[in-house]
Amino acid sequence: MKHNLFIIIVALLIASIGIISIYSSTYQKEGKLWQEIYKRQILWVILGFVCFLLVSNMDYRRLWDWTYFLYAACLFLLFLVFVLGVIRLGAQRWLKFAWFNFQPSEFAKICMAIFLARYFSKKSVHDISLLSYKFGIFRGIILPFIIVVIPVGLIIEQPDLGSGLMIVFLFMAMLYLTNVKLRYIIIFLVIALLPLPFMWHFLRDYQKERLLVFLNPNIDPLGAGYTVIQSKIAIGSGMFFGKGWLSGTQGQLHFLPESHTDFIFSAFAEEWGFFGCVVLLLLYYLLVQRGLSIAKRTNDDFGKLLAYGVSLMLGIQVFINVAMNMGLAPVVGVPLPLMSYGGSSVLVTFISLGILTSIERKRAVF
Repeated sequence: MKHNLFIIIVALLIASIGIISIYSSTYQKEGKLWQEIYKRQILWVILGFVCFLLVSNMDYRRLWDWTYFLYAACLFLLFLVFVLGVIRLGAQRWLKFAWFNFQPSEFAKICMAIFLARYFSKKSVHDISLLSYKFGIFRGIILPFIIVVIPVGLIIEQPDLGSGLMIVFLFMAMLYLTNVKLRYIIIFLVIALLPLPFMWHFLRDYQKERLLVFLNPNIDPLGAGYTVIQSKIAIGSGMFFGKGWLSGTQGQLHFLPESHTDFIFSAFAEEWGFFGCVVLLLLYYLLVQRGLSIAKRTNDDFGKLLAYGVSLMLGIQVFINVAMNMGLAPVVGVPLPLMSYGGSSVLVTFISLGILTSIERKRAVF
């Protein structure tokens, strides 16, 4: 029970910080839609909390039996995006269900963590243990990569390069954790890195612009580099204690685009400063550290890999988003978990934390 409380309290603290930051970023914007955004985020957090309670009280081992169904559902939804998807900001990433815009790429992240945890494990009468040490290079790397690259390709085609790359990073991290022979991983990395220079020609124009702007934002300060420049100005102007809630300039005067979604960290940093950022990142660290601790204490290898996968998924997203806001990584559209506005991200994050809690509750059985 105490682990359940610890995870949900930290998650709700982060979500609450996100709500007040979203309100601050949108309350001065004209239009009823902007005035309702923070209220919608509150609703997502409440629904996420309900999902957390349901999943945390479920036996996570059921996911073993649901793995292939979840993978098939993931592919179906990603295909459906190209047929019925809603186009926003030039990207076709969302499916509209009544009043809810669902983003299947968020669902795909947790599906891939579950799939990889099962793929590298085996089930017996008494236990679920690691199987990957018996794999050669085909079953250990090539086959799971093919299975993972199918949804990744669909996600990148939407286009959503950030979510696709995040799943690839998760796959590489899981490979290392599953005891696949290191020489196989090195061979795979070499083969994967060799064609990278030629991939430039397959990128869309806006993706090329983002990479060039990452190297030098000033080459297009009023175009592709504008958001990164404003983001760094916002973070720097916050100094140590920030300008105070509702007192930011870049966010309040609308110089910073997407200040309630992908660049909410910059808006938060401007108002709460370096001190606030340290507190926020500490809360994220506590969540990720708790997940890794659960993984280390779990004897069941399916549960262990799943806990590692969920923890790494959360940690990678935080790292990419914060680095993107600070100009240390290209802008790839990865939301900040529990902070950025968006129902899909909030629900998937709470479900992921519920899985962690379920693993902690059930691990003593093995």
